[in-house]
Amino acid sequence: MEVKDVETRDHTLSPARLFRGLLCLLVLLLTAFMMLVYYGFISAIFVRVFSIHYSRKATSFFFGSWLALWPFLFEKINKTKVIFSGEMVPARERVLLIANHRTEVDWMYLWDLAIRKGQLGYIKYILKSSLMKLPVFGWAFHILEFISVERKWEADESTMHQMLSSFKDYHDPLWLALFPEGTDFTEQKCIQSQKHAAEKGLPILENVLLPKTKGFHLCVQDLRKSLDAVYDVTIGYKHRCPSLLDNVFGLEPSEVHIHIQRIPLHHIPTTENQVANWLMNTFTLKNQLLDKFHSQGHFPQEGTEGDLSTLNCLVSITTVILLTTISTYLTFFSSIWFKIYVSLACSFLAYVTHFNIRPMPFFGHRKSY
Repeated sequence: MEVKDVETRDHTLSPARLFRGLLCLLVLLLTAFMMLVYYGFISAIFVRVFSIHYSRKATSFFFGSWLALWPFLFEKINKTKVIFSGEMVPARERVLLIANHRTEVDWMYLWDLAIRKGQLGYIKYILKSSLMKLPVFGWAFHILEFISVERKWEADESTMHQMLSSFKDYHDPLWLALFPEGTDFTEQKCIQSQKHAAEKGLPILENVLLPKTKGFHLCVQDLRKSLDAVYDVTIGYKHRCPSLLDNVFGLEPSEVHIHIQRIPLHHIPTTENQVANWLMNTFTLKNQLLDKFHSQGHFPQEGTEGDLSTLNCLVSITTVILLTTISTYLTFFSSIWFKIYVSLACSFLAYVTHFNIRPMPFFGHRKSY
C-alpha cells in the first residue's frame, strides 16, 4: 500500500530522465536476450541433460548476475530507499515467501531482499500463465522454472504438484514466492473481496484481498520436508504505488518498505482447513500491519538489512556486460554459424516454453554431484 506525504518525488519526465530510462531499458533488454540465448540455453538445456543440480547452479549464476541489474537500478540509479523491518532472516535457507500484491512490480522488490541473502538466482515465482507468452521474458520464466497457473484450481493443481515435486531436493537452494491474493490490489477488487468476505463470514480487509488458500496449502504440503521456513512479507510504498515504467524512468517509488516475519515450518498446521485458517489469520494481521504503516509511515523494527553493496552489483554488472559484448560480437560480426545458432536457440526456447517441456537427465535420476 502507499503512504502519501508532503515531500514527494518529482514526477516530471525530463529529457535527461527519459534518456536515462530508455538507455537502461535498452541495456536490460539486450543483456536479457543475449544472456538467455547463449548462457541460459546452455545452462538450462544442455547442462540439464546431465544434471539438474548443476544446471540450476549454472542458471543461478548467469541469471543471478543479470537480475542484479534491477536492484542496482532501483537503489543506486533511481535512488529508491528500500527499508527492511521485522526479523533479520538467515542467508542460506530454503523458503516459501508469501506477500501482499499491491502493484505489478511487487515481485521485483523481492529481488532486493534476495540479493542481500545471496539467493537472487534461486528465486522462483508462481505467476499467471499469460506472462509465459511474453517474447524473451516468457522464455526466461521457463528457464528459471517459474510455475505458471491459469487461476483455475482444476487445471492448476496437477501443474503445481508436478513442478513442486521437482523442488524437493534439499541440495538445491530455493526461494519460492507466492502472492496468495492471486491478483494485484485495486479498490474495485477490494470491494468485491469484502462483499465475498461478508457473504462467507470472513474478516473484512481494507488493505489486502482475501487470500486464496489452496495453492499455499499445496506448496506447504509438497515441500514441508525440504523447507526451512515461510517468510511472511508485507510491502508498503511511499508515496504512491509504482508501475514498471515508473521504475524504469525513476519516477517512483521514493521509498519501499518491506517487513519480514519468519515462520518455522513446524509452526504451520498440516490439515487443509487448518492451513486455510492460518493463512486467513496471517492476512488479517497483515491488514492490521498495513493500517499502522498508513498512519505511521513505516513498519516496526526497521533496519534489519544494510545498504545494497555497490561493489557486488558492479561485479555482476561487469560480468553481464562482458558476456553480452562477447555474445553480440559473435552474433553480428562473426561466423554465420552463430546467427544460425541464435535462430535455432530462439526457436527451441519458444517451443519448450509453449509446451512446458524441460529435459531430464540422460541417466535417469535428478541428482548428479
